[in-house]
Amino acid sequence: MEDRIQYLFQKYLDNSCTRKEFEEFLSYISQSGHDEHLRALIRKVYEQSGREAASSDSYVDEAGNLVVPPATAGPAAPGPLRRRNNKSLLAVAVTMAAAVIVVIGGYVWWNNFRWWYSADDSPGKLADNSQQVQHTKKSTQRSENKYLLLPDSTQVWLNVASTLEFPKQFDSNSRVVYLSGEAYFDVKHADKIPFIIHTGKVTTTVLGTAFNIKAYPDRKDVIVSVKRGKVKVNYDNEEVALLTKGQQVKVSNTENKVVEKKPSTNEAAAWHQGYLVYDDETMADILADLQRVYDVNIRVVNASLGAQRVSTSFRRETGVEFVLQVLCQLTDTRFTQVNGQYIIE
Repeated sequence: MEDRIQYLFQKYLDNSCTRKEFEEFLSYISQSGHDEHLRALIRKVYEQSGREAASSDSYVDEAGNLVVPPATAGPAAPGPLRRRNNKSLLAVAVTMAAAVIVVIGGYVWWNNFRWWYSADDSPGKLADNSQQVQHTKKSTQRSENKYLLLPDSTQVWLNVASTLEFPKQFDSNSRVVYLSGEAYFDVKHADKIPFIIHTGKVTTTVLGTAFNIKAYPDRKDVIVSVKRGKVKVNYDNEEVALLTKGQQVKVSNTENKVVEKKPSTNEAAAWHQGYLVYDDETMADILADLQRVYDVNIRVVNASLGAQRVSTSFRRETGVEFVLQVLCQLTDTRFTQVNGQYIIE
C-alpha cells in the first residue's frame, strides 16, 4: 500500500493524476483521519516525496492553512499567495501533520479542478432564506456515481441519475441543499448550524450524522435511512418523524403521511457498497431503479405487474439480466430482449 500511496501522492503533486486516481487518493486521505498507522504512512510519504525545493513556495501559516503558489494550487486558488524563504516556516510545514496538509491541499484542488464543472454543474441562483444565493449544481447520469465534498467538509456520495444543489459557501445560520434522486450524506457536525436537505415537500434536518435519502421524482415516497446520529423529517414544515441510528422512514411525497417507520433491515446506502437492496418495494419502483443503475430500457406488458411488491437484494456487478431473471421468477413472468430493450410479460 505504501508504494501505491507514494505513486498517487507524487501524481497529485505533479497535478497529473487522472480523475480515478484522484478519487482513490482522496479515499486514502479520508481513511487516514481515523487510522493512525495510515496517517503516519502518509506523513512518511510526504517527507520522502522529494518536494523540498518547492517548500520555499508552499508553507503553512499560523492558522494551519496551506498557502501555495498557483502552480501547485491550480487555477483560481483562494486566499493570498506569497513567497517566503524563512526556514522557520519550512519547519512548521514539515512538522505539521502531513494528513492535514494533504487534506487542505486536496480540498483546494477539488473545488477548483475543472473535472467537476461540466455543463450540468454550472452555477445558478436559488432563493435561500429570502436572499439570492449563488449555488452550484452537481449531477450524475445513469449508471454514474459521484463523490462530493461540500464547503463545510460534509461528504456526499451521489447515486445514479441524481442532482444536488448547494451554495458555494454556507451561511452562519444554516446549511441548505437541494436533492433530486438519491445520496448518502456524512454531515460535518456544527453546533447550532443545522444541515437541511430539501427533497420536494419533504425536508430532512440534522446537525451531524450519516444517513441516506432516496427521493427520485418518479417515486411516490421519500425513504430516509439513518446510519449514525439523529435525523428529523418534515413535510411542509410539519415534523412527521424523528429517526435515530438504524431507523428508516418512508414519507409520501404528495401528502402529509408517514408510509412506514421501522428499524432498517439493511445498512443505509447499501448501494454505496455495491448492493441493490429492495425491502417491500413495488416492481414499478424496482424496475425504474434498474433502468437508472444499468442505463437500460425496460418495458412491462402487463401494467398490473408494477403494483406487485418484492423484497430481494443483489450485487450490482451481477448485471441486469441476472437481476431480471430473479425478479421474473419471483413474479411468475419472463423477459426477452428486443432491439436493445428488455420486455417483461
